[in-house]
Amino acid sequence: MAAYKATLMDDAAVGRALKRIAHEILEKNGGCKDLCIVGIKRRGVSLAEEIAKNIRDIEGCEVPLGTLDITFYRDDLERGSSEPVIHESQIPFPIEGKRVVLVDDVLYTGRTARAAIEAVLRHGRAAQIQLAVLVDRGHRELPIRGDYVGKNVPTSKTERVMVKIPPFEEIRSVELYG
Repeated sequence: MAAYKATLMDDAAVGRALKRIAHEILEKNGGCKDLCIVGIKRRGVSLAEEIAKNIRDIEGCEVPLGTLDITFYRDDLERGSSEPVIHESQIPFPIEGKRVVLVDDVLYTGRTARAAIEAVLRHGRAAQIQLAVLVDRGHRELPIRGDYVGKNVPTSKTERVMVKIPPFEEIRSVELYG
């Protein structure tokens, strides 16, 4: 693993960013009517859960919450490699005509977001698909941008942004390695 360089966001900064994203989602969508949130496995699920909790605290409404495994939709998996580990997607509500907010930890090339959009479309025709990310580090390969971004972090392609969040790690932070 590359060497630690810096902590970009501590626990409090992550919490503030997720609360701000929740406010921005509510503002852009005029509240929570016809809104649903879908976390991209793995760390996007934990972030989506916190955004949904923040929306409940702010607006007093429960937004449907789902999870999405995009493994089969990736176009950049190595061919001939071992079988990918598939985690089941769980979208236990209709998305037809809904505004779907996809949530992920880091936006980099845009390939994960593209795969997530394709996976959502397999579940029905959403009225709109939006993207919320904790960190946008640049270096896009596809014309995709985050509608809601916790922090923009210009990086080199050799650097790595690591989002640490329970239940995967004991702490909540964003760190830079290089």
